[in-house]
Amino acid sequence: MQGEQGRLPAGFLCGLAAVPGVGRIVGCIICSMKQYQTIEQTIGGTPLVRLQRIPGQFGQERGNVILAKLEGNNPAGSVKDRAANSMISRAEQRGEIKPGDTLIEATSGNTGIALAMVAAVRGYEMILIMPDNLSLERRAAMTAYGAQLILTPANQGGMEYARDLATSMQAEGKGKVLDQFANPDNTQAHIDTTGPELWRQTDGGITHFVSAMGTTGTIMGVGSYLRSQNPAIQVVGAQPAEGASIPGIRKWPEAYQPKIYHPEQVDAFEYIGQHEAEEMARRLAAEEGIFAGISSAGALVAALRVASRVQNATIAFIICDRGDRYLSTGVFN
Repeated sequence: MQGEQGRLPAGFLCGLAAVPGVGRIVGCIICSMKQYQTIEQTIGGTPLVRLQRIPGQFGQERGNVILAKLEGNNPAGSVKDRAANSMISRAEQRGEIKPGDTLIEATSGNTGIALAMVAAVRGYEMILIMPDNLSLERRAAMTAYGAQLILTPANQGGMEYARDLATSMQAEGKGKVLDQFANPDNTQAHIDTTGPELWRQTDGGITHFVSAMGTTGTIMGVGSYLRSQNPAIQVVGAQPAEGASIPGIRKWPEAYQPKIYHPEQVDAFEYIGQHEAEEMARRLAAEEGIFAGISSAGALVAALRVASRVQNATIAFIICDRGDRYLSTGVFN
């Protein structure tokens, strides 16, 4: 009486039991359980919302619409949930790792939090290496998921130092580095999910895609997919202006350039100052009700600059994470 893979056929027990005065029981535990998702299955499918107030003269007057993809709605709170799930699950499928193994990653925060979540679900030990000048909320989130956190002195090289330490730990046999900076599974996550979502949500009408640039997995993957649907779509990257220190927006030294990054696939760059990104983060919350991180606000600054130059455009940008990850920095005070 069992169906494929040893399970009872759907509906086999439904209605078999009867209660006097009530009649048949219309459902069963087995059938109901099939309808529930795991936490991993809730990654993606994030909303795309129209900004109403901030675009001002660069919006409706010019026929432009500016859309925000709310990646903070992912279960671990950022766009990096997609990449983390992709890197771990695909490596597992290839037989490169198995539950119980130790994984290592250098991170500025969001990737580490996402990896810690997926590692917890799939049964891996997670070691995360992060510069010590990043927010307390990020540290707490990583350890809440059970990850071991190693803090490195920011004044000794920041993320570059953290990446070198991760590589040396792998060489010493302490675990496997997933390496978000060189791992094609990072980019593939956005080719498979984020890009198609944006295309569907705009009914193929998107004309410009804007993203902060850190590991560059998001901008590479989304840009690649969107261009496969319409080569005329413009891809715009937000990078830090001279002297700016914005978590999630980086311009890497040549020796540390992410291997997944292909600069020819980005049509234009907008250089974002720290003060304007922080001010825009406050405006996003106060004027649009979107509580977002600083790199997300930097991407919006870039999107507004694009909107000031074009007409009748549909401009989508990525809200990378939520603002509550930055409360201890004082930026929202």
